[in-house]
Amino acid sequence: MGRIEPLLPDRTPRRGGCWRDHRQVIEAIVLKYRTGIPRTDLPGPFGSWEGVHNRL
Repeated sequence: MGRIEPLLPDRTPRRGGCWRDHRQVIEAIVLKYRTGIPRTDLPGPFGSWEGVHNRL
């Protein structure tokens, strides 16, 4: 995570609330590509699929 941290967006809130933890979103993106599941079928612990899709 430390190697890609400079590439990630700032988590301070702009219009709206704070973003979900970067690690959780990256794990959701990796899971999506590793398993080939549709983005709408992400397991609940990863949060809403819309949030993951927007950050992707």
